[in-house]
Amino acid sequence: MAIVPIYEFPHEVLRKKARKVKKLDDSIHRIADDLIDTMQNAQGVGLAANQIGILKRIIAIQLPEEDPRIYINPEIIAKEGEREVPEACLSVPGYTGIITRSIWVKAKAWDREWKDVRIRADGLLAQALEHEIDHLNGILYMDHLSEHQKLQKVEPETNLEEIQEED
Repeated sequence: MAIVPIYEFPHEVLRKKARKVKKLDDSIHRIADDLIDTMQNAQGVGLAANQIGILKRIIAIQLPEEDPRIYINPEIIAKEGEREVPEACLSVPGYTGIITRSIWVKAKAWDREWKDVRIRADGLLAQALEHEIDHLNGILYMDHLSEHQKLQKVEPETNLEEIQEED
């Protein structure tokens, strides 16, 4: 288990398609542990293996107040509806954008014990599944921006105590 560097845009690994995991072994468990440690350290909701330079179809997702989940070879098998959502990415730090995501998705994957998992998700989990599976396909969230939309620079939060001390 380790915290590893997260590759940032425009690194070429982010545009490559990850390969399916064919068998579960210690190396897959190490990748899963590294994904969780790195995601938690960066305070992210999700992380895909190619974001840490590994072209394998493995993602980690952790919603607020929940335990982290690992999905191996995840794929969306159904989705419905559209909604506009703000999105950001650990590989595109300092920016956010409004993009279209599904209202709900149904996905399938394998878990860490190589058990078949079926997920029907809405809200943040649906968004995270779409976002991380996009990564595995070499797609970044900014690829979903329409022509009239642009990435917005995120300003660092200003500490109110510092402002009050200056007065």
